[in-house]
Amino acid sequence: MDKKLVILFFLFFLSFGIFTSVLIFNKPLTQLAKAKEEFVPSADKSKIIAYPLYLLAPNGTAESVVSVFINSMTDKPLSNKLVTVTSTLGTVKPQSATTDEKGKAEFHLSSTVAGVAQLTVTVDNIKLNQAVSVKFE
Repeated sequence: MDKKLVILFFLFFLSFGIFTSVLIFNKPLTQLAKAKEEFVPSADKSKIIAYPLYLLAPNGTAESVVSVFINSMTDKPLSNKLVTVTSTLGTVKPQSATTDEKGKAEFHLSSTVAGVAQLTVTVDNIKLNQAVSVKFE
């Protein structure tokens, strides 16, 4: 083929590629690469609830039920997120759990030693701002 025709084809496909990329990706590339807010766990909007919080006997069998609700920045429940609970006192079972369709993961805390257990929750390497204390006496 003629060199001019090859150059003309090249320019046509180059301009067509630029046109379609501008048409399809009408946003800056940095906006397209970010994770959407509705799928990212929020450290502020997620909640930790423990019941009971006190009057638990430190006998290893009395348990406080710890429910963790993981929400997104848009306050929507997030399912299939791995949640990890740590305590300064006692034993948390299980240590990690996956959230259900309502964004809930449930744990059980027991202790054989009297004192106050400070619970912290982590999801997707994000530590929740809320913390809960459970007293064994």
